[in-house]
Amino acid sequence: MKIRTKLAIAFVTIILVPLILCLAVGTALTQYQFGMMREYYGIETTYDTLSDSTLFLNKITQKLYAEIERQAETAPEVFQNINYVENLNNQLKDKYSFLVLREGDAIVYNGGGDMVHTDKLTLPEHDDEIERVGDRIVVDGEHKYLLKQVDYQTADGVDGSVFIITILGELLPEIRFLLRDIVLAVILILGCTATIMITWIYQSMVKPLRQLQEATHKIKEGNLDFTVEVQSKDEIGDLCEDFEDMRRRLKESMEEKMQYDKESKELISNISHDLKTPITAIKGYAEGILDGVADTPERREKYLRTIYNKANDMSRLIDELTFYSKMDTNRIPYTFNKIHVDQYFRDCVEELALDLEEKNIELTYFNYLEEDIVIIADVEQLKKVINNIINNSVKYMDKKRGVINIRVKDAGDFIQIEIEDNGKGIAVRDLPYIFDRFYRTDASRNSSQGGSGIGLSIVKKIVEDHGGRIWATSKESTGTVMCMVFRKYQEEYHYE
Repeated sequence: MKIRTKLAIAFVTIILVPLILCLAVGTALTQYQFGMMREYYGIETTYDTLSDSTLFLNKITQKLYAEIERQAETAPEVFQNINYVENLNNQLKDKYSFLVLREGDAIVYNGGGDMVHTDKLTLPEHDDEIERVGDRIVVDGEHKYLLKQVDYQTADGVDGSVFIITILGELLPEIRFLLRDIVLAVILILGCTATIMITWIYQSMVKPLRQLQEATHKIKEGNLDFTVEVQSKDEIGDLCEDFEDMRRRLKESMEEKMQYDKESKELISNISHDLKTPITAIKGYAEGILDGVADTPERREKYLRTIYNKANDMSRLIDELTFYSKMDTNRIPYTFNKIHVDQYFRDCVEELALDLEEKNIELTYFNYLEEDIVIIADVEQLKKVINNIINNSVKYMDKKRGVINIRVKDAGDFIQIEIEDNGKGIAVRDLPYIFDRFYRTDASRNSSQGGSGIGLSIVKKIVEDHGGRIWATSKESTGTVMCMVFRKYQEEYHYE
């Protein structure tokens, strides 16, 4: 859900939900209070009477007013019975009213006590027909009162009046309680709605942002071993997903850098070790010549040839290092040309055979292709592939009489090149990794042959850049076969 949608929902929820709940709760509380007032006061309560306290107070004293009128007409002497008057006054107390009894010009009963001073009230005259039309509101200077009047005449012929005086100006307790309950309900509803919305927004927005904040702190400290969980499908969820993708990429980049640094250190260590051996040999043989140890032409020639071979070994190691730096930056220079496969491999074998013969290794070549088969390749880089594979075979040759066979076969649209030796072989568990950089089998690791550890990785890179594929099969103590395939070059004919 998008953040804009969430905000719209939150806006509508904050407005409508409290409004609906407040109306429902207010209606329920009002109806409940109506029932309580109807039961207590014995009158039907409506919203009009509830909103107009004067109308309500008028209604609640109406029955007593009717009874007093009836007594005034039928038995006015009852007003001289103090018990009867007290009883009427007690009934009025629950209705926020009290009774005042006047005979002649004197107030003979004041049920309000200290609440009101009757001398401050302007009470209507006896039998004042005009003033008695409807109830009247009188003021004593500070308070307002609702006044009802009933006139009568005693047996002695004295004019009397009964006044029902109702105190105005204050809310009824029931209305106060109702308003209090409504206010509390509104506060509770608003509080609950706000809590729910804040929790929802926190869970969907603030919590993921805090998670992102913690993630940025971890990255700043160099810690990438954590996971940013995507908990929503909104913009923040997309941000979390992008952040997690960035973290994974950073971690992969850091791991690659660490691996690269490790490989670089290992390469420097290997090259340093492998350069030290020929340098030591060159230095030793040169000192032998300078000191006169090589005192015969044959010995001097042997010493010089050894120096020459060791210098070639150094040159090969430096070439590997140079090629390795170009390989990492994909800047290997290629010059692709058409190569006649049979002639090319015959030339390679002739070039390598003499050196291998001196090492008591026989190099043979078998061609199973037609003479005109052509591939597109870089002559120098393909030669580097063959030299690296053969040097690797020579390095790990453990037989007194070594044999290396080069076979070129037809594989349909491809040619297949096999370089087989009868060396110590490679363990099955090591075969999948021999083309990885700096990977060395246990046999080579324990050998004294050295090596940069990148020879076969260079071979694989060159073969794949030619659109080919390389793999190996081997059997320990028997030998290894390196297999490569390259696509044949086919002329495109255009017919008129």
